[in-house]
Order: sequence, then structure tokens, then C-alpha cells
Amino acid sequence: MILQGESVRLRAVEPDDVETMYRWENDPEVWRVSGTLAPFSRHALMRFVEEQQFDIYRTRQLRLMIENPEGEAVGTLDLFEFDPHNRRAGVGILIYDSSQRGRGYASDALATLREYAREVLGLHQLWCDVGVGNEASLQLFRHAGFTFAGVKHDWTLTPEGFRDELILQQIID
Repeated sequence: MILQGESVRLRAVEPDDVETMYRWENDPEVWRVSGTLAPFSRHALMRFVEEQQFDIYRTRQLRLMIENPEGEAVGTLDLFEFDPHNRRAGVGILIYDSSQRGRGYASDALATLREYAREVLGLHQLWCDVGVGNEASLQLFRHAGFTFAGVKHDWTLTPEGFRDELILQQIID
């Protein structure tokens, strides 16, 4: 599956992506926003890639690789907690390399995903959680049309103490 945006391409995860995901998923800086607490093995990531061949209705999640115009993988876009009955899913996004940020890739990826979620999956809404203080993600999702829906107080323990997490959602149909 390949989804084409204006500046990015979203594609299915391939076995060749394991090394890239291994580097990204095991970066402690990424852990701060992803909720990860332990390293991922290559074996676990290979099994994850193998599971991605199954239908989202079976796995309840979907990871797509974000490629820039040069065809380089610059990030990932995840649908998770897919709920076909209530027609909603959570969204997570990562543009890994700071040199690739600020180029509109994340915005284009979200817009492309929104179209896919509405037209192909028939979803009614997308939602995301953003930690207080993560201004870049907050700005990204607000710019993409997500609106504030609530606060989870003292939700995430960070080295600085407990932080609130904001819930944003977007009705897409």
C-alpha cells in the first residue's frame, strides 16, 4: 500500500525498515514522547513488521513509513487502538531527524492519513494524546484541525515530575 501526499509518501513497513526502526525506537529521546520504557530487539521489530501484513481489522493498528520527496524514510505514522465499531483510531507521528522537521512532512502525512482514514477505513474521528510542553506536536495537530478535548492530569512521569497529557480529536466525516 502506498499513499501519496503533496510532499510525502506513506507506505507499508518493509523488512528493510527494521534497522531504521531499531535506531529510532531505541533512542531515549523518542521514549520521552512515545511512552517506551525498555529497548526493542531486532527480533521484536521483525515480528512487528510481519504482523503489519495483516489487516488493520485484525491487528487494530497500522504503521506507515513516511518518505520525503527523495524517497528517504524520515518518520512513522501510526494508527492505534483502531475501533471499527465506534469508527475511531488514535494517531501517533514521528519525524525522527531534526533536519527533516519543519518542512511540512508531518502536516502532509496527517492530511494524507486523514483522507485514507475517512475514505478507505470509514472512520468518524481521529484522536491523539500530546504531553504538555510538547509544543511542536501541539502546533502540528492543531494546525491539522484537531481540537482540544480534555486533560489527563499527572498522566506521565518524566525526570522533571508528573506531567499532564492533552487529548485532541478531529471529526473527519
